[in-house]
Amino acid sequence: METQVDLVLNGKGQGALAKQLLTMGRADVGAMKPYIDSKGRSVVTVFKGGDPRMRSNYHTVQVNAATLRRDEWKMLDDAVMGIAETRLVGVQDLIDRNLVYNLGNGFGTTVLEWHDVSDALEADQTMDGITRAKNDRPEFQHNYLPLPIVHVDYEINARVLAASRNMGNPLDTTMAERAGRKVAQFLENSLFTDTSYSYGTKDDRNRNTIYSYPNHPDRNLVTLSDYGNWDDSSTSAINILHSVRAMKQAAITAKRYGPYQLYVPTNYETRLDDDYDMTTPGTTIRERIMKIDKIEGVKVIDALPDDNVLLVQMTSDVVRLVRGLGIQNVQWGAEGDMVSKFKVMTIQVPQIRSDANGSCGVIHMS
Repeated sequence: METQVDLVLNGKGQGALAKQLLTMGRADVGAMKPYIDSKGRSVVTVFKGGDPRMRSNYHTVQVNAATLRRDEWKMLDDAVMGIAETRLVGVQDLIDRNLVYNLGNGFGTTVLEWHDVSDALEADQTMDGITRAKNDRPEFQHNYLPLPIVHVDYEINARVLAASRNMGNPLDTTMAERAGRKVAQFLENSLFTDTSYSYGTKDDRNRNTIYSYPNHPDRNLVTLSDYGNWDDSSTSAINILHSVRAMKQAAITAKRYGPYQLYVPTNYETRLDDDYDMTTPGTTIRERIMKIDKIEGVKVIDALPDDNVLLVQMTSDVVRLVRGLGIQNVQWGAEGDMVSKFKVMTIQVPQIRSDANGSCGVIHMS
């Protein structure tokens, strides 16, 4: 299975899926999940508007064809969402902290325009209060963010489906699980690997680009070799602590005061479980780091390259998840009567942010 990325920007779609979704406008995911109801009819459930929690705001519409029964759709959806929940560590941190910007119409939104602002205005001190203080205007920078559609395709064979029904066995969800895992991994990689996605016109700072934590041009850098690789036995626990404190100081220098999340690669995980020193038996290096003020968590990220450590201020002016569509499982055509095609898809973009002066709340040590 391969993860595909289609892009929507400036009203144009790049890729077959993006072009198809643009023609649908405000697409209803329910319309992409045809099912066989209790009467044997092929139908879809369509959202009419209003409170999505009320059943009265939905109605069923008969369609030409459907492959799955409603309970079979539920099995596939449970398989996909179960995988997504277990794999999305960094992305889930953003969701848990409500650092999410939900688009009203993820399919129809062609570009996300956002702004950063420079510092302006100064307080003054006079005896009479009449002398005019400095009255400069803040400068706003316009930025544009591409909106990729991440998707993975899989198939369900009609013969296999019929056999599972005849035998009374549950539907095999292996392919849906694998597709969900691929999408989840892609989202994690978009936060933690040295990858970026650009589409459309770039400016001098490449602001029309989706960046990750380790490659944002305004991130603050700390040199790991000044303290030693954490998994090197010659690197002391106190040096590891000093390196984390240096990262925190870099954040403070950038006027980013927390709260922070510390992300470490897999090759550092077991070292963090070592005792910090002989005078405090039972206190691990991880626990000692957690005593640093404003550090709220230390998490191991499989996608983070070896010997890279990140300290991120978890506020919306530093990072947020732009979400047009959560991870969804939909049907996407067929090949004759024997093979039905499905997609696990999402529109979610991590947005690493800095202000107009280049101040960023991401600290990268490598």
